[in-house]
Order: sequence, then C-alpha cells, then structure tokens
Amino acid sequence: MSNGKILVPLLARTDLFGGLTGDELESCAAAFRQLSFAKGEMLFARGDPGTHLYVVGEGRVRLAITSDEGRELSFRHAAAGDLFGEVAALDGSPRTADATALTEVIAYSLERNAFRGLWSTRPGILGGVIACLCRRLRETSHQLEAIALHPLEVRLARFLLFALKGREAAPGKRVALDLGFSQGELAQLLGASRPKVNTALGVLEGAGAINRTLDRLFCDPVKLAQIARHDDA
Repeated sequence: MSNGKILVPLLARTDLFGGLTGDELESCAAAFRQLSFAKGEMLFARGDPGTHLYVVGEGRVRLAITSDEGRELSFRHAAAGDLFGEVAALDGSPRTADATALTEVIAYSLERNAFRGLWSTRPGILGGVIACLCRRLRETSHQLEAIALHPLEVRLARFLLFALKGREAAPGKRVALDLGFSQGELAQLLGASRPKVNTALGVLEGAGAINRTLDRLFCDPVKLAQIARHDDA
C-alpha cells in the first residue's frame, strides 16, 4: 500500500486538512515523508527549530516539558491519526516541548516551506489552521481547568471516558481498556503523582466504575460518566 493510501485517511481526520477534497488530500499527502522511530527515540527537543509538522501513522508519541530541575510533565500523547508540531511549523519559532516515541512509531512529516506552499494554493487549509489552533487553545484551557478545579477521581473518570471513545458496554459487561502506557505516564498526563493516581483508581474501583488487572482496566462507562459529572452538580 502506498504512503498516499495510508496517509490520506489520516489527514482527513485532522482539523488542519479535514476540509479538503479527496484530490487535494492526495496532493498534500504526496508532500509528506515517512519516518520511523524506535521506542524511546526523540523526534525533536524543546528549543529545536520548528521545521516540520507530523502526523502519527502507528504508535504513540509523548509531548512533554522538562524543568531545569529535571521534572517532566507530559501534557499530551499523539496516537495514530493525531497531528503534532504544527504550531512551531506555522510560525517558525523554536519547539516548546520534547516529542519522544513511547512505542515504535511510524510518522509522516511535512516541511514548513512545503506546508506554506500547500496553503497558498489551497485556501481550505487556512480554515483548518484556525480550527486547529482553536482546538489546541480549548484543550489547554480544559486541561488547566481540570487540574485547578476538579478532584483527581473526576479528572481520571473523564480521561478514561475519552480513552474509551464512546464505546459502550453490553448489559452486565464492562469495556476492556488497554491504555498502552504506564501508571506513571498516566499520572503525568493528569498532573498528579503516581500514588495519588493509584488512590484515585481505587476510588473508581470502589464505586464499581472499573476493575483492574495487571495490564488492563475493565470500565463501566455509565458509572464513569456519573463520576465525571459529579463535580458539575
């Protein structure tokens, strides 16, 4: 299967390119270059020039900030179909975060000048740029609000519901969820310590919203939704 056949459906799912026609998506896909990264390999570091944007084809990429004291905060994971690195590629400024492969990763990169050439001939991309930046701003606002205002078990319930992506459980059953990363990584995404996340998982388990095994969570979406809404009551 050619890169175009793989990449076009991925691009169509993004805010940036989703408003384009099939032919336009094909033309855009031709400008991307496929790259492979080993687990633990850095795609770019904070302070690097913002020369490319990326779309994940396979695997998972951690976007994180590391303080001068060595503390790391993961603020986002990019999985298959997710776009990242677009802000620095738009304005040419240095990277504001590190991007590291959490698994083996296949990604597709688009060089900044090639991107500018695409949007100069395809006005639909400009609308996508606005939609993409607005979405990033909302996500950041929601993340800050959650950390500042909501108890950890509420934030965790909302995170698990998002990870379930609308999957529903059959009567009397639960939905199996393999997060694909460690509890420590989950703690970083939630802006909490690992012991506190373990306590919050215990709260959800005690409420019957999840069951835990060594490598999976079995979730009750209805009970998770009740906990996720509790702080809004």
